[in-house]
Amino acid sequence: MLRASVVVPVYNGGEHLDRCAASLTTQSLSPDTYEILFVNDGSTDDSADRLHRIASMHAHVRVHHQENSGWPGKPRNVGVELARGVYVQFVDQDDELAPESLERLLALAERNESDIVLGKVFGTMAGPSNVFKRTVERCTVKDAPLMESLTPHKMFRRSFLLEHGIKFPEGRVRLEDQLFMARAYVRAKTVSILGDYPAYQWVRREDGGNNSGGATTAADYYGHLRGVVEAIHEGTEPGELRDHLLRRSYRVELLRPVTEPRVLQRKGKQLTEYFDVVRRMALECYPPGVRTGLPAVTGLRAALLEEGRLDSLVELATRTRRIKPRVAVDPPVWRDGKLAVRVVVHHVRGDGEPLCLVRRDGDWYLDPELLDGIEGAENWRVDDPFAYAAGELLLQDTVTGHWWFPDAELTPELRGLGGGRYQVVMAGETLIDPAVVSGGEALTRGVHEVWLNSQMLGVGRRARVASPSRPHVSPGAVGRQVIAPRWAGPHTQLRLVAGGHGGRPVARLRRVLAAVASHPGGHRWGRRLPRGVRRRARSLATRTHDWSLS
Repeated sequence: MLRASVVVPVYNGGEHLDRCAASLTTQSLSPDTYEILFVNDGSTDDSADRLHRIASMHAHVRVHHQENSGWPGKPRNVGVELARGVYVQFVDQDDELAPESLERLLALAERNESDIVLGKVFGTMAGPSNVFKRTVERCTVKDAPLMESLTPHKMFRRSFLLEHGIKFPEGRVRLEDQLFMARAYVRAKTVSILGDYPAYQWVRREDGGNNSGGATTAADYYGHLRGVVEAIHEGTEPGELRDHLLRRSYRVELLRPVTEPRVLQRKGKQLTEYFDVVRRMALECYPPGVRTGLPAVTGLRAALLEEGRLDSLVELATRTRRIKPRVAVDPPVWRDGKLAVRVVVHHVRGDGEPLCLVRRDGDWYLDPELLDGIEGAENWRVDDPFAYAAGELLLQDTVTGHWWFPDAELTPELRGLGGGRYQVVMAGETLIDPAVVSGGEALTRGVHEVWLNSQMLGVGRRARVASPSRPHVSPGAVGRQVIAPRWAGPHTQLRLVAGGHGGRPVARLRRVLAAVASHPGGHRWGRRLPRGVRRRARSLATRTHDWSLS
């Protein structure tokens, strides 16, 4: 039996098929250990010819043709039935696998006898997700945030799918991915996560052709969401786990129409239609424990929704959309080859004042100035000021777009503002180790921006780690590589510029140039050089540090 089968549903894939197939046929895994199964769902373009050409060139490629079903569900199900591999990896026709994806995913799956393996997603349709913060050998929905990753572009043990009768709904069913994943997650005994290698490239087509789109109604969309909720009910017992799993769809899907920007974009009958549909679903499908576990602002939205206060939700969204993060960063310092970055972040209202809590008679209440005049929001009590509170630094490779998470998290704190007012802040020191931060490997040559994610009182924001004062930070040497911290761009964002490798004299020269480039006076020094020398110095320096001598 083959180790894996890659199942690709195809409908009018055109030239995208060639790129997808190229990434699948050139995997580091030996071709005699896996197969690629294209299921052509009645394409009307030249997809059939393209697939036959690809199959004629690669012995481990198979093509199956069927009448059009109108959606990816049936071709995926047929692919599972026809598959000859122990594991099945789903890939969409527009997407690609990185060269070592199958090899790494299978190693993780076989080592742990996993039912499901998640590969780190990247590309133009994927933002940073802390689901992939680390590689996780074994987990389940009970102890990992798996419900935050509901796309089907994953690896599954075929016998697991067959044993539990887990299939995609067939025909035009919205949220079919979520329904499939909900059924799989609640039954999986072992799930593994490949977080140290960007495995699946999720690509947004310029023509929008990879979106299961088209106009929809509120009743249609949320009718299908009911199916996802029912799948969770079927796979769990009443209690904390069920509430935890349902909280994701309540927070992300159900509250979306009554949260900015959607609630501010829709008007009149359309807004009322969505409000009525999601309110009815909130009251009928979600047990009380789902709402009680939500953080402050999110829980308030839920209460206003269930009480039928649409005008209050619109006003709350008008105010919360103006909440911004404020980041304070100490001058970074090198410590044992790691860059120590200490930050404090808090959120401010639109008027620039801190988003706060008020302590009264032993209870916490959400910022009264934020809620002033919003009917039904007065004296909103907050049970847990730290519910869902989180903060972490991220690095983004500006060349590949990959996101990496240094091994640290910020800690929530309450800081007094006087007069019984307190603000929630996230604070702490993160050690960025350039030798291993990129999935256990050194930073690749180029520019890596430092960002900060924060979640406090139910308000999530991403901010640049920046310092208008541009404190000088000396470059560091990691092995034979130069890492030059730099405050750059219109926002003076912290960037780590990783230089290339070289012999000792070259490395010394690069460190000197990087030091000059990173020093606030470096640009002024460069402008005083003769034009010819300046051009050569600029050429040398930019190989190590992204600066310009203008």
